[in-house]
Amino acid sequence: MKISTRKILFTVFFFSGFCALLYQVIWVRLAYASFGIITPVLSVVISVFMLGLAIGSWGVGRWIKGWTSRARISAIYFYALAEFLIGVSAFAVPWMFALGERLLLPMGETDSGYYLLVSALVIAASLLGWCILMGASFPLALAFEKEQTRSSESNFSFLYLANVIGAMCGTILTTVVLIEWLGFKSTLMVAATANFLIALVAVWLGIRHPLRSPAEIPDQRKSTAAAAQPSAGGSTLLYAVLFTTGFCSMALEVVWIRAFIPILRTSVYAFGAILFIYLLSTWIGSYFYRRNLAGSKLASNVALLAALSVAVLLPVVVNDPRIHKGVPWILLSIAPFCTLLGYLTPRIIDDMSHGAPDLVGRAYAVNLSGCILGPLFAAYLLLPATGARISMVILALPFLFLWVLFLRSWSGRKTLAATTGILLCCTLLVSIRYSKSYEEGAGLLDQKVRRDHTATVITGTEIIDENNYAKALLVNGVSITMVTPITKVMAHLPLGLLTKKPESALVICFGMGTTFRSAMSWGIDTTAIELVPSVRDAFGDFFADAAELMQDPRGHIIVDDGRRYLMRTEKTFDVITIDPPPPVETAGSSLLYSTEFYDLMKKHLKPGGMVQQWHPGDREESFQAVARSLVESFPYVAAFYSMENWGTHFIASMSPIVIPPVDVFISRLPEGARKDLLEWKWGQEPIETYVANILFRRLDLDELLNPDREILISDDRPFNEYFVLRRYFPR
Repeated sequence: MKISTRKILFTVFFFSGFCALLYQVIWVRLAYASFGIITPVLSVVISVFMLGLAIGSWGVGRWIKGWTSRARISAIYFYALAEFLIGVSAFAVPWMFALGERLLLPMGETDSGYYLLVSALVIAASLLGWCILMGASFPLALAFEKEQTRSSESNFSFLYLANVIGAMCGTILTTVVLIEWLGFKSTLMVAATANFLIALVAVWLGIRHPLRSPAEIPDQRKSTAAAAQPSAGGSTLLYAVLFTTGFCSMALEVVWIRAFIPILRTSVYAFGAILFIYLLSTWIGSYFYRRNLAGSKLASNVALLAALSVAVLLPVVVNDPRIHKGVPWILLSIAPFCTLLGYLTPRIIDDMSHGAPDLVGRAYAVNLSGCILGPLFAAYLLLPATGARISMVILALPFLFLWVLFLRSWSGRKTLAATTGILLCCTLLVSIRYSKSYEEGAGLLDQKVRRDHTATVITGTEIIDENNYAKALLVNGVSITMVTPITKVMAHLPLGLLTKKPESALVICFGMGTTFRSAMSWGIDTTAIELVPSVRDAFGDFFADAAELMQDPRGHIIVDDGRRYLMRTEKTFDVITIDPPPPVETAGSSLLYSTEFYDLMKKHLKPGGMVQQWHPGDREESFQAVARSLVESFPYVAAFYSMENWGTHFIASMSPIVIPPVDVFISRLPEGARKDLLEWKWGQEPIETYVANILFRRLDLDELLNPDREILISDDRPFNEYFVLRRYFPR
């Protein structure tokens, strides 16, 4: 086969991998928007992605020879068709997600098993076909190579290397550059264009290299290390290795995201950084495999499994708050494990298949079948039951077991094996007995830990100094809220500004429950929406009257995505108050700041009703983007500087906002509301002074707004979530 054609195939697979990861990154974010920002959504998208790759790899690898014989055309034409159809997914998947979102609205809360099951099926129906086409790419390309030459025993690793490099570039460029520059829709169009061009190149290759009969195919085989040195262990054991590496690596990816959030924070760049390091390390491992293959000097499987058994525990040891050395160390802790996988996986598949498309498809499908089940196991069973640290330890045990099995057939030095075994036992002992995770090392008094499929929730008392203590709520290791009168004002300010007696309120983002409790003090029907079931369950850790309020028929705490709740309910409210979880850059948070979300809230306001939106910042671009989004959505907007001199209360309405005199505002407060407002009042000033301190902090909205009208948040351009270029590389 001509070297120029191999270079073309390498380039084609680079861009194919680039587009595949671009789609995955955007599909995860679009799925969050449609089905809730919860861990099961992430795990289902990853699992369906891998399921499609497995089916495409196995099925097409098995049937492509018959297809080409019957159709009398080269396999490269089937590859061109697959790439063209993948490009169509850029248009189809957003539409299918939107349709699925509407179909799921009657299914109840996101916490219900019925909703989780049906939403998983909808995601699968939306993505599976396109992922099958992506999985077909390897056997189709290998079949084309087999048509040109018989010397293709290690071509899987050759194309695998190109695909991984492209996937790595697709991850980093999509996350850091394309979405911030172009938004989701235009970024998808970039991928679609690339897929269509790949299809054209494939057609050109088909014209240049028409299908030949077996007798016409030249035999240019060279002896390879893979052929000369078969791996230790039978094929069954090698299939077990492929399944285990896929299962554990994808499960660990989900666990790492949960475990590293306290360090990487909850931004979209956390997922992107983990995925980038995973792919970069896989590329490095694949590169060294190809290099060693050319030199006929490959590392043995037993040595690779021994190293994997140690490397998989490295993130457990490094992710300890007592020894934490910063973000780079956390990310680098997963690199040795991923590098070893990048070496081992193509090594085994090359060794088992010798380039035969059907055998490649079968082996790769076994690996991917593990990738399908791993994320689901981690999200639904392992993390809720054990937490991040023990989950990582449990997922390390299969590698230790496989190493022992391979060790029985290893003829290497016994001293080296014994030394490796001692190192493994010591690392395992440290991970189990001495290492701590951030959920275990939060440093809170009277700490309680709750886990569910969405998050790990910690409550307790934080020691500020020798004389000051504060109740704390942490979700996945991130401090969510605190005891502050600001959270009471989030309810009392908009309710007190109403010119009519309020009857109902909606609180989106429950937190400690302070705002919900304050709204209840008005004696009105109050609904609170919370995404994390354990946050709702922790209400009693902060307030002695929590059980009484939860039994009050006027109070309703619903576990759901706030946006989804508004889409599925027909209720209207006098006040909707919202305080999205910090930080402002949290992944998916733009869904609670966007113009589309504000338009949705307008539909659920009663005449004269008001929206309260709190923002913790002060004049930075994300703050200005929120202000602009509100102004573009509502005809009347007011802003009040928070009473503790940090953060801003935005009040938005479809009716004019009239700031009443202090005495009128106080007269509107029921007795229960007055007591609640003053419950955490710092200082001895009378209620008149206290209320004046709230009302007289109104800000000039014209001074807050950036004149650039493009600085706003929409569903397609999540301005607050994607910020690296403008923050660190300003033009």
